Amino acid sequence: MMDDCCSRKGDVIATLAVDPRQRRVLVVVMLVNLAMFAVEFGGGLFARSSALMADSVDMLGDAIVYALSLYALTKGPRWEAGAALAKGGIILLFGIAVIFEIADKLVNGTPPSSVLMLAVGSLALVANLSCLMLLWRFRSVSINMSSTFECSRNDVVSNVGVLAAAGLVAVTGKAWPDVAIGCIIAIVFLRSAWRVLSAAWPAWRSGGKLPTGVFD
Repeated sequence: MMDDCCSRKGDVIATLAVDPRQRRVLVVVMLVNLAMFAVEFGGGLFARSSALMADSVDMLGDAIVYALSLYALTKGPRWEAGAALAKGGIILLFGIAVIFEIADKLVNGTPPSSVLMLAVGSLALVANLSCLMLLWRFRSVSINMSSTFECSRNDVVSNVGVLAAAGLVAVTGKAWPDVAIGCIIAIVFLRSAWRVLSAAWPAWRSGGKLPTGVFD
Protein backbone atom coordinates (compact mmCIF):
# COMPACT_ATOMS: atom_id res chain seq x y z
CA MET A 1 0.00 0.00 0.00
CA MET A 2 1.11 3.55 -0.72
CA ASP A 3 1.10 4.64 2.92
CA ASP A 4 3.06 1.54 4.02
CA CYS A 5 5.94 2.26 1.64
CA CYS A 6 6.84 5.36 3.66
CA SER A 7 7.27 3.65 7.02
CA ARG A 8 10.70 5.25 7.55
CA LYS A 9 10.20 8.50 5.64
CA GLY A 10 9.94 10.77 8.66
CA ASP A 11 13.08 9.35 10.26
CA VAL A 12 15.02 9.67 7.00
CA ILE A 13 13.95 13.31 6.54
CA ALA A 14 14.91 14.12 10.14
CA THR A 15 18.38 12.65 9.49
CA LEU A 16 18.81 14.65 6.29
CA ALA A 17 17.66 17.88 7.96
CA VAL A 18 20.76 17.92 10.19
CA ASP A 19 22.74 19.36 7.24
CA PRO A 20 21.69 23.00 6.52
CA ARG A 21 21.94 22.50 2.73
CA GLN A 22 19.77 19.43 2.86
CA ARG A 23 17.36 21.18 5.21
CA ARG A 24 16.87 24.03 2.71
CA VAL A 25 16.04 21.55 -0.03
CA LEU A 26 13.55 19.76 2.22
CA VAL A 27 11.85 23.08 3.04
CA VAL A 28 11.53 23.81 -0.69
CA VAL A 29 10.05 20.36 -1.30
CA MET A 30 7.61 20.88 1.58
CA LEU A 31 6.45 24.24 0.14
CA VAL A 32 6.07 22.77 -3.35
CA ASN A 33 3.86 20.01 -1.98
CA LEU A 34 1.78 22.47 0.03
CA ALA A 35 1.31 24.78 -2.95
CA MET A 36 0.38 21.89 -5.23
CA PHE A 37 -2.15 20.64 -2.70
CA ALA A 38 -3.94 23.99 -2.94
CA VAL A 39 -3.73 24.02 -6.74
CA GLU A 40 -4.81 20.41 -7.17
CA PHE A 41 -7.63 20.50 -4.63
CA GLY A 42 -8.92 23.77 -6.09
CA GLY A 43 -8.60 22.35 -9.59
CA GLY A 44 -10.50 19.26 -8.48
CA LEU A 45 -13.33 21.42 -7.17
CA PHE A 46 -13.58 23.42 -10.40
CA ALA A 47 -13.22 20.36 -12.63
CA ARG A 48 -15.51 18.26 -10.42
CA SER A 49 -12.78 15.64 -10.40
CA SER A 50 -12.70 13.12 -7.55
CA ALA A 51 -9.31 11.84 -8.72
CA LEU A 52 -7.71 15.29 -8.58
CA MET A 53 -9.14 15.99 -5.15
CA ALA A 54 -7.97 12.62 -3.85
CA ASP A 55 -4.50 13.07 -5.33
CA SER A 56 -4.26 16.48 -3.67
CA VAL A 57 -4.54 14.70 -0.30
CA ASP A 58 -1.31 12.91 -1.26
CA MET A 59 0.36 16.30 -1.69
CA LEU A 60 -1.04 17.48 1.65
CA GLY A 61 0.15 14.33 3.39
CA ASP A 62 3.67 14.76 2.01
CA ALA A 63 3.75 18.45 3.01
CA ILE A 64 2.73 17.56 6.57
CA VAL A 65 5.28 14.74 6.74
CA TYR A 66 8.05 17.14 5.75
CA ALA A 67 6.82 19.82 8.16
CA LEU A 68 6.57 17.44 11.12
CA SER A 69 9.84 15.73 10.30
CA LEU A 70 11.66 19.07 10.09
CA TYR A 71 10.14 20.66 13.20
CA ALA A 72 8.17 18.27 15.39
CA LEU A 73 10.70 15.53 16.04
CA THR A 74 12.84 17.81 18.23
CA LYS A 75 9.96 19.00 20.44
CA GLY A 76 9.50 15.95 22.64
CA PRO A 77 7.26 12.86 22.57
CA ARG A 78 3.99 14.51 23.63
CA TRP A 79 4.32 17.37 21.11
CA GLU A 80 5.23 14.82 18.43
CA ALA A 81 2.13 12.75 19.23
CA GLY A 82 -0.08 15.86 19.18
CA ALA A 83 1.31 16.89 15.82
CA ALA A 84 0.66 13.41 14.46
CA LEU A 85 -2.92 13.64 15.71
CA ALA A 86 -3.30 16.91 13.82
CA LYS A 87 -1.88 15.31 10.68
CA GLY A 88 -4.23 12.34 10.89
CA GLY A 89 -7.23 14.56 11.57
CA ILE A 90 -6.50 16.88 8.62
CA ILE A 91 -6.02 14.00 6.19
CA LEU A 92 -9.16 12.32 7.52
CA LEU A 93 -11.25 15.48 6.96
CA PHE A 94 -10.04 15.92 3.40
CA GLY A 95 -10.47 12.19 2.74
CA ILE A 96 -14.09 12.42 3.91
CA ALA A 97 -14.60 15.44 1.63
CA VAL A 98 -13.37 13.36 -1.30
CA ILE A 99 -15.72 10.49 -0.36
CA PHE A 100 -18.67 12.92 -0.37
CA GLU A 101 -17.58 14.17 -3.80
CA ILE A 102 -17.40 10.59 -5.07
CA ALA A 103 -20.85 9.79 -3.62
CA ASP A 104 -22.30 12.89 -5.31
CA LYS A 105 -20.76 11.84 -8.61
CA LEU A 106 -22.17 8.33 -8.30
CA VAL A 107 -25.64 9.82 -7.77
CA ASN A 108 -25.50 12.50 -10.44
CA GLY A 109 -23.06 10.88 -12.87
CA THR A 110 -21.66 14.22 -14.08
CA PRO A 111 -18.31 13.69 -15.84
CA PRO A 112 -15.48 16.03 -14.81
CA SER A 113 -13.66 18.42 -17.13
CA SER A 114 -11.03 16.20 -18.76
CA VAL A 115 -9.12 19.24 -20.07
CA LEU A 116 -8.74 20.74 -16.60
CA MET A 117 -7.90 17.31 -15.18
CA LEU A 118 -5.10 16.91 -17.72
CA ALA A 119 -3.76 20.42 -17.09
CA VAL A 120 -3.72 20.22 -13.29
CA GLY A 121 -2.65 16.56 -13.26
CA SER A 122 0.28 17.36 -15.55
CA LEU A 123 1.33 20.23 -13.28
CA ALA A 124 1.21 17.90 -10.26
CA LEU A 125 3.33 15.35 -12.12
CA VAL A 126 5.93 18.02 -12.96
CA ALA A 127 5.96 19.15 -9.31
CA ASN A 128 6.54 15.61 -8.02
CA LEU A 129 9.27 14.96 -10.58
CA SER A 130 10.93 18.26 -9.60
CA CYS A 131 10.87 17.27 -5.92
CA LEU A 132 12.38 13.91 -6.80
CA MET A 133 15.19 15.64 -8.70
CA LEU A 134 15.87 17.99 -5.78
CA LEU A 135 16.17 15.05 -3.38
CA TRP A 136 18.13 12.84 -5.77
CA ARG A 137 21.47 14.50 -4.97
CA PHE A 138 21.20 13.21 -1.40
CA ARG A 139 20.49 9.63 -2.41
CA SER A 140 23.83 8.38 -1.00
CA VAL A 141 23.45 10.03 2.43
CA SER A 142 21.71 7.01 3.93
CA ILE A 143 20.65 3.57 2.80
CA ASN A 144 17.22 4.37 4.22
CA MET A 145 16.82 7.09 1.58
CA SER A 146 15.50 4.34 -0.70
CA SER A 147 12.21 4.47 1.23
CA THR A 148 11.84 8.18 0.48
CA PHE A 149 12.40 7.64 -3.23
CA GLU A 150 9.97 4.75 -3.24
CA CYS A 151 7.34 7.12 -1.84
CA SER A 152 8.19 9.74 -4.45
CA ARG A 153 7.91 7.13 -7.17
CA ASN A 154 4.47 6.16 -5.89
CA ASP A 155 3.47 9.83 -5.95
CA VAL A 156 4.39 9.90 -9.63
CA VAL A 157 2.39 6.71 -10.23
CA SER A 158 -0.60 8.37 -8.56
CA ASN A 159 -0.23 11.38 -10.87
CA VAL A 160 -0.08 9.11 -13.90
CA GLY A 161 -3.28 7.43 -12.67
CA VAL A 162 -5.02 10.80 -12.61
CA LEU A 163 -3.83 11.55 -16.15
CA ALA A 164 -5.02 8.13 -17.31
CA ALA A 165 -8.41 8.80 -15.74
CA ALA A 166 -8.56 12.17 -17.52
CA GLY A 167 -7.82 10.47 -20.84
CA LEU A 168 -10.52 7.86 -20.28
CA VAL A 169 -13.02 10.56 -19.30
CA ALA A 170 -12.22 12.39 -22.54
CA VAL A 171 -12.62 9.24 -24.64
CA THR A 172 -15.73 7.80 -22.96
CA GLY A 173 -17.47 10.97 -21.80
CA LYS A 174 -18.27 9.08 -18.58
CA ALA A 175 -17.45 9.80 -14.94
CA TRP A 176 -16.47 6.25 -13.93
CA PRO A 177 -12.69 6.51 -14.64
CA ASP A 178 -12.47 9.58 -12.40
CA VAL A 179 -14.54 7.84 -9.69
CA ALA A 180 -12.44 4.67 -9.86
CA ILE A 181 -9.08 6.44 -9.48
CA GLY A 182 -10.50 8.77 -6.84
CA CYS A 183 -11.79 5.82 -4.80
CA ILE A 184 -8.45 4.01 -4.89
CA ILE A 185 -6.46 7.05 -3.76
CA ALA A 186 -9.04 8.07 -1.14
CA ILE A 187 -9.14 4.59 0.41
CA VAL A 188 -5.35 4.54 0.71
CA PHE A 189 -5.25 7.85 2.55
CA LEU A 190 -8.26 7.18 4.75
CA ARG A 191 -6.47 4.02 5.82
CA SER A 192 -3.32 6.08 6.44
CA ALA A 193 -5.26 8.63 8.52
CA TRP A 194 -6.82 5.89 10.64
CA ARG A 195 -3.43 4.26 11.22
CA VAL A 196 -1.92 7.58 12.32
CA LEU A 197 -4.81 8.46 14.64
CA SER A 198 -5.01 5.01 16.23
CA ALA A 199 -1.29 5.12 17.07
CA ALA A 200 -1.03 8.81 18.00
CA TRP A 201 -4.02 9.05 20.36
CA PRO A 202 -2.75 6.59 23.03
CA ALA A 203 0.77 8.03 22.69
CA TRP A 204 -0.55 11.56 23.26
CA ARG A 205 -2.62 10.51 26.29
CA SER A 206 0.29 8.71 27.90
CA GLY A 207 2.97 11.20 26.83
CA GLY A 208 4.94 8.31 25.36
CA LYS A 209 6.90 8.02 22.13
CA LEU A 210 5.12 7.36 18.84
CA PRO A 211 5.67 4.02 17.10
CA THR A 212 8.09 4.12 14.16
CA GLY A 213 6.48 5.23 10.91
CA VAL A 214 3.51 7.18 12.32
CA PHE A 215 4.68 10.41 10.70
CA ASP A 216 4.57 8.79 7.25
